[in-house]
Amino acid sequence: MRAFVFPGQGAQTIGMGQDLAASYPAAKAVFEEVDDALGRDLSGLIWDGEIETLTLTANAQPALMATSLAALRALQAEGLGLETASFLAGHSLGEYSALAAAGAMTIADTARLLRIRGSAMQEAVPVGIGAMAAILGLDFTAVTAVAAAAAQGEVCQAANDNDPGQVVVSGHKAAVERAVDLAKEAGAKRAVLLPVSAPFHCALMQPAADRMAHALAEVEISAPSVPVVANVRASAVSDPELIRSLLVEQVTGSVRWRESMSYLAAEGVTEVWEVGAGKALSGMIRRIDQAIACQAIGSPEDIAKLQGAAGA
Repeated sequence: MRAFVFPGQGAQTIGMGQDLAASYPAAKAVFEEVDDALGRDLSGLIWDGEIETLTLTANAQPALMATSLAALRALQAEGLGLETASFLAGHSLGEYSALAAAGAMTIADTARLLRIRGSAMQEAVPVGIGAMAAILGLDFTAVTAVAAAAAQGEVCQAANDNDPGQVVVSGHKAAVERAVDLAKEAGAKRAVLLPVSAPFHCALMQPAADRMAHALAEVEISAPSVPVVANVRASAVSDPELIRSLLVEQVTGSVRWRESMSYLAAEGVTEVWEVGAGKALSGMIRRIDQAIACQAIGSPEDIAKLQGAAGA
């Protein structure tokens, strides 16, 4: 059984998806649809812009979704599309990519939502007030305890449960800095502040969650054609109104990626295709369950390798 997964912020690179657009008209059409929806040349930024501009949250989020959907359209052109997948999942903004892939939302609506989401998350907390840190070598339970001890009346939460040895904390800068020190005392192999522009997936993001509640209320959401695993539930959901509410909850809630992948394994998934930019999710999945085979698909060459393996 196979699942498709879609990457989150941090996977962006200049030039991503350009060779897909050049090789597959259906992939090029995705970038054109996103450009039209946003009323700007986002594809030009993705392919020829500056990485500092692309990395801005309001740009990176729709850009990564566009690249994932372009890769999916290329797979579909080769007969390797959603008909081969039993589940979809995405890391943070990647959940929007998964929902668009499954037809729960249009690509145009998804692009506009992600631009709003990116802006709202960036603007929710003044620069310098919040921070995030990666804790390596402690599990989610241990990091949750560290975050609680570090809070001291401020916000400090375990924001991303990525894999058994990588958990990200988020919150007020001073509290996150305390968490780094406490994590090292608790035996973490490494604990480092991350170069991010805002403290994502914690209570400080509530203003962004409020904005997303309004934005999502204006968008039609349908039942996905393939079950989509929700970040904050770590299980598949299909009811449109539940999807809507969970996307709001996701802004302040933890990304339960480790549990989501364990859920897929328990459902019988033995193969995962990472559709879009980068290979970060494949690395996480291998650390979660070595029995799951991973393939990263972000270029025509990657698709050709899949076809070659299928024909072998």
